[in-house]
Amino acid sequence: MEFGIFSGFHTPRQLWEDAPDPQAVQHRRIMEEVEYTKAADRAGFKYAWATEHHFLTEYSHLSANESYLAYLAGVTERIHLGSGIFNITPPVNHPARVAERVAMIDHLSEGRFEFGVGRGSSSTEQRGFGIEDPELTKQMADEVLPEFKRMWSDNEYRFDGQFFTMPPRNLLPKPYSDPHPPIWVAAGNPSTFEKAARLGIGVLCFTMGTPDDLKPLIEIYKKTIDHAEPVGEFVNDNVMITSQMLCLEDGQRARQIHAGMGTSFQNSLVFHYLDTFPKPPGIPDWPALIPEPTLEELETRIRVGSAVTGTPEECERALEGYVATGADQIVFGQLSSTMPIDVALESVETFGKHLLPRFDTDPEHSTTRQREAYVAARGPRVRPMGYAHDEVPE
Repeated sequence: MEFGIFSGFHTPRQLWEDAPDPQAVQHRRIMEEVEYTKAADRAGFKYAWATEHHFLTEYSHLSANESYLAYLAGVTERIHLGSGIFNITPPVNHPARVAERVAMIDHLSEGRFEFGVGRGSSSTEQRGFGIEDPELTKQMADEVLPEFKRMWSDNEYRFDGQFFTMPPRNLLPKPYSDPHPPIWVAAGNPSTFEKAARLGIGVLCFTMGTPDDLKPLIEIYKKTIDHAEPVGEFVNDNVMITSQMLCLEDGQRARQIHAGMGTSFQNSLVFHYLDTFPKPPGIPDWPALIPEPTLEELETRIRVGSAVTGTPEECERALEGYVATGADQIVFGQLSSTMPIDVALESVETFGKHLLPRFDTDPEHSTTRQREAYVAARGPRVRPMGYAHDEVPE
């Protein structure tokens, strides 16, 4: 099992409604996410994922994640930096600009970039960019996704499709990684797991229940990916789960902080804004809120393994449940709450000290290992323009 963190610049009203300068709170939140990522890098976490959202007040203020990830490339050393996601629907981001951004961050990070894609999950965002029919985003993503490997490999790329067209152009730079960064897709619906496996790409998924809720979906993915017809140059056999975590030496202190850090408010915003996600029964309609857990309810979640909260020993028991699902990576969005930054940094350090050595014994990132295995089997080839002038094909 590999581990990472997730950033979304969650800026709930509890942080700024009584502040004399709300904009200062927003800036502080952004810089806290930077410090959080640097701490995860030092602690040995392997991945840092940054979302892309637009117009979603409180839920996520991270709209230009390509800028954020490029900055992180310069202030981290080993951690892989992932777009979770880049929206690849043409009205939101022209596909050529996405391909250019991926290649540039791949260079700046010297091969540490992970390319997560998606089509957006909020009608607020989609309509803000002129997409009135959410179903069209599926067709848009299906048209765009196979084109990236051509943009990165062809010196004269052209395309004439339903949702975007391009005359012959050479997209530069070409990626640093050979042949390109690993590809992932966000999965908000069960059918996406099977589709991702057929395409040979990793899955970025989220859970608000127990690990067992995801086990059947991961089984479908793992059975299907053996027969993948990869949309990229190589297969990225990976399932990532995003959850929450608070690991402290003092388990009672962890419980007290968790119960008051507004995780249910963040979940309420999920179902308010991400209205293309399936909505489980019993979720109240906005502005009604999902109740925050009591200490007794939190205790139950810790006992059944649905909350990675408490002492390192208690968190270890919860992690065993995630391992049993067959997932490859678990990612924690600790600042998707009102958790104080000093507590988040302490938690990352504690987790890194006690649990990373227990669960992640391979120093190499799985995505790097899979890409290098593909290159070794494929053998050397002349790279496209942008690498070395004396290697440009005729």
